[in-house]
Amino acid sequence: MAGSIYDFEAHSIAGKPAHLSTQRGKVLLIVNTASACGFTPQFNGLEGLWNSYRDQGFVVVGFPSNEFGGQDPGSNEEIAAFCSTNYGVSFPMMSKVEVNGSRAHPLWKWLTSQAPGLLGSQSIKWNFTKFLVGRDGRVIKRYAPTDTPESLKKDIEAALAEPA
Repeated sequence: MAGSIYDFEAHSIAGKPAHLSTQRGKVLLIVNTASACGFTPQFNGLEGLWNSYRDQGFVVVGFPSNEFGGQDPGSNEEIAAFCSTNYGVSFPMMSKVEVNGSRAHPLWKWLTSQAPGLLGSQSIKWNFTKFLVGRDGRVIKRYAPTDTPESLKKDIEAALAEPA
């Protein structure tokens, strides 16, 4: 079992390898996203957090998923264009992944094991579930899709104040 988020890699939305070890010492907010969800406007808030805190070592990382109501059916190229054009997303977006079940990306299996949901559930229930990861690469907290990006500021600021 992985010891920290730095043990994982993914692929950027452009298809290039993205080793999370390159984010060592930063505070990360990992989010499963969708382009056609009622929570999709959270992209504005996520971009706002990224712009507010990135100079302090904060990174938002979006992982598109089409698992919930088929709300992100497009290709990686279409998703990237949608996020950029409609929400001005400039934070790192990864290639589309599955976040539940046997085909779930290993990072998501680890995240849900580190911070289970209600009643200990290890599954992701919907789009825009968020995980705050500290500078040490360990999960600090899991947030529900209904938790707005703005509501996370206090926790992000506390995590940024912690040493790596």
